[in-house]
Amino acid sequence: MQRDSELVFNKSTLGRNLKEHVVFSMFRAAAVINGLALLIILFFLIKNGWSAISWEFLTKPPVDSMTKGGILPCIVGTVYLSIGAVAIAMPLGIGCAIYLNEYARQGLIVRLIRFAINNLAGVPSVVFGLFGLAFFVTWMNLGVSIVSGALTLGFLTLPVVIGTSEEALRSVPDTYREASLGLGATKWQTISRVVLPAAFPSMITGGILSLSRAAGETAAIMFTAAVFFNRQIPDSIMDPVMALPYHIYVLATAGTRIEETRHLQYGTALVLIALVLGMNLIAIVYRARLRRRV
Repeated sequence: MQRDSELVFNKSTLGRNLKEHVVFSMFRAAAVINGLALLIILFFLIKNGWSAISWEFLTKPPVDSMTKGGILPCIVGTVYLSIGAVAIAMPLGIGCAIYLNEYARQGLIVRLIRFAINNLAGVPSVVFGLFGLAFFVTWMNLGVSIVSGALTLGFLTLPVVIGTSEEALRSVPDTYREASLGLGATKWQTISRVVLPAAFPSMITGGILSLSRAAGETAAIMFTAAVFFNRQIPDSIMDPVMALPYHIYVLATAGTRIEETRHLQYGTALVLIALVLGMNLIAIVYRARLRRRV
């Protein structure tokens, strides 16, 4: 009888180990496939776009129907729009996450709010672009400008910030809250001085994700902020801008000499990826420093 039970136990353990091995092998394969796909894309862009990279390309505006010159206005416009989107999405997203996680009573209303946020995350970016055109550009009379594009991108990336901020708040142990309240602190003092400092490094993850998405969006800015051509660097948030993703779209679909500018298209895409990686790296380093302090 004992031998039979040991045999059954060994078979059960072997079956669990086999399933675990298969599942983790699938995870490893998925990671390898994603990594290879990224390397292939980077190799393709570097191979086809490296010839376009030069000091003039990075520091001059485009000339001769955008077939020569550089992409400096596009780089500056992308940075403005991305930083503006994060500056809008982070306070709103963190505030919403604090309400949902710390103040709201869990019930039907909160479930409906979370359901709406999840649905908002799945809305196509072109719909946000049309919303920005109707609301910010036309109804609020902000025109095609940096502020209209940043507001549109901010609302586009808001669900990501809310989701990551909520997860960051949930990761803070309840003992932190209990200890603060036990010492006589109010709920807001507990949240602002104990919970938020502990959760903020993880909230930066939402900012990094929103920064990456905002920098690469085309449909959301083509109606609200981006213009076909502009040699000048914007000096006001009410000015329109050129942007790297829209510039790639223009060169690839609406340019006057599409084939002649093919290397410029790949070069612009390469610069866009490098810019996104650079901004993400700065945010990651800042997050790491915050975590060390905490």
